[in-house]
Amino acid sequence: MVPVSTPTLSPEQEALFRLIEDTREHVFVTGRAGTGKSTLLQHLAWNTHKQIAVCAPTGVAALNVEGQTIHSLFRLPIGLIADSEIEQSEPARKIMNAIDTLVIDEISMVNADLMDAIDRSLRQARRRRAEPFGGVQIVMFGDPYQLSPVPPRGDELRYIQDHYRSFWFFDAQVWAGPRADRGAIRSDGLLDLGRVGAPLHIRELRDIHRQSDPAFKAMLNAVRHGIVTAEIADALNTMGARTPPEPVDGEPPIITLATRNDIVNRINQRHLDALTGPVQTARAEISGDFGRGDTYPAEPELQLKVGAQVMFLRNDIAGYSGDGPRWVNGSIGTVTRIAGGSVRVELDGEEHDVEPTVWERFRYAYDPGSRKLTRDIVAEFTQFPLRLAWAVTIHKSQGKTYDRAIVDLGSGAFAPGQTYVALSRLTSLEGLYLSRPLRPSDILVDRDVRRFMAAVRAAAE
Repeated sequence: MVPVSTPTLSPEQEALFRLIEDTREHVFVTGRAGTGKSTLLQHLAWNTHKQIAVCAPTGVAALNVEGQTIHSLFRLPIGLIADSEIEQSEPARKIMNAIDTLVIDEISMVNADLMDAIDRSLRQARRRRAEPFGGVQIVMFGDPYQLSPVPPRGDELRYIQDHYRSFWFFDAQVWAGPRADRGAIRSDGLLDLGRVGAPLHIRELRDIHRQSDPAFKAMLNAVRHGIVTAEIADALNTMGARTPPEPVDGEPPIITLATRNDIVNRINQRHLDALTGPVQTARAEISGDFGRGDTYPAEPELQLKVGAQVMFLRNDIAGYSGDGPRWVNGSIGTVTRIAGGSVRVELDGEEHDVEPTVWERFRYAYDPGSRKLTRDIVAEFTQFPLRLAWAVTIHKSQGKTYDRAIVDLGSGAFAPGQTYVALSRLTSLEGLYLSRPLRPSDILVDRDVRRFMAAVRAAAE
């Protein structure tokens, strides 16, 4: 992993970093889109003096934080784990015994059963069965209003319904405990999710760095909480009803954010076919066990033409200077040349030669000599950090920032938070274009998230 310069923390981020670094408290870091959760996580990873392991529920999310998937780190089986025996090898136990702090990104995608399996694994490996997580500090990052776990079905659903209040991570038994009064507010401001389980510090970052217009921030907050008034809906639909302008040299291109992969693929293929000139294909080099195709960080076969609209999939590292990176994850540009093993991309009026980059898949190991955790590279994926970007799914736009975008909800939003994620990618209301007007049915908020976050807000007052 190559060190990169990170932005200076805001006062609220710095205070939260100190809470994590200076205590053993379990902490859930949440906040609206653009409040700097990822910035804080990266700062923590590079500046902590603790032995930390960073993980995430999916392969792509783990790559984004240069960590390991939860299932791989804890050697857990896929699917519902329930009360089945957790088998642990000696190397896995050594890793778990070396961890001071476990950092979990995209925690909102972790279901309650998996949260409890992490708890049981750590208690078992560390032989501290009476202590939540075996004494390991848990630090979680995510926003339940944006991403949700995959809903259980069939027998798994029936098990969850019998044993949990919901399938969300915050209803895991490690927080509530089997005999606990749920949601008790302690005198010191902690949201104590149970007398038997572990108390959890919940901190919501409030300073939004992506948008500056207070009116647009208020609109996004209303969409996030599902309290959109007729006035807010009218303002969004009026602005979004404008016809997207034709591309102009020097201006950032417009990208379409759509709900489904088939819509995105159709839009990208149509635009690529309309360009003159031959298609050139860049094939990724894959070494080691990098997993299945759906865990790849970029296309294994990237098809490009001169004139193609592309999105960068990684922050610029090699070209970083005192003036900042040449591009960031999510920057959109236009291919102007393909030759000599590089792709030239015009970005904000300047052209840059883009070389293939290497994504590394890590696995934690225990070094008995130093008695510390190490991160070993077990696989590499080398490809240009580019993706066709006339369109992208709303899910894959997560974490990105756009000056202008067309939001295409098609036949309707089908997941809680989907509309909020799409709209909150934009830096301003002026950059919003809608393929059709927003409908009340597009504003979806999970009822369990409403309940949990209401308790969080009550604890903060």
